[in-house]
Amino acid sequence: MPYSMITHLNYSVWATAKLSEILENVDESILKIETPSSFPTIEKTILHIWDAELIWFKRLQGESLTDWPSKDFVGDRETLIAGWIDNCIALKEYVESQGEGYLSTVINYKNTSGKPYSNTVEEMLFHVVNHGTFHRGQIITMLRANGISKLAETEELSSTDLITYLRAVTT
Repeated sequence: MPYSMITHLNYSVWATAKLSEILENVDESILKIETPSSFPTIEKTILHIWDAELIWFKRLQGESLTDWPSKDFVGDRETLIAGWIDNCIALKEYVESQGEGYLSTVINYKNTSGKPYSNTVEEMLFHVVNHGTFHRGQIITMLRANGISKLAETEELSSTDLITYLRAVTT
């Protein structure tokens, strides 16, 4: 099977779900512990990933947001994780529904500061998945920095690497 953008988006959904499973099985307080990284807590890192994915999703739909969607977020862990996964799935399903030719479409949009840009859908989506991969890795590092290296006595934190996903879907 040739590698496609849908495969790439499916990977992003899979990796987000794998990390969510980990986060659902640790003490909820771990999400709010300040740990040096791009964002001060796991919760804020998740909100950043979710915000970025939603902002890019809205751009694909012709809307340029001027503010971060999560700026007033006050939900619990379940709301945080469900919103993050649901948005990731919705983005993938939207792109799937547009057809293969959609990837070469040029989208004109403005960043949150109002500066105009243009990119193809494919470029935007590669960015979204790559961005999420980067920050999911930070979350794993933050978990480890806070003493979480296993979920159970013998269960290591699972890999969310692309190759792990590709191996899982081709076997």
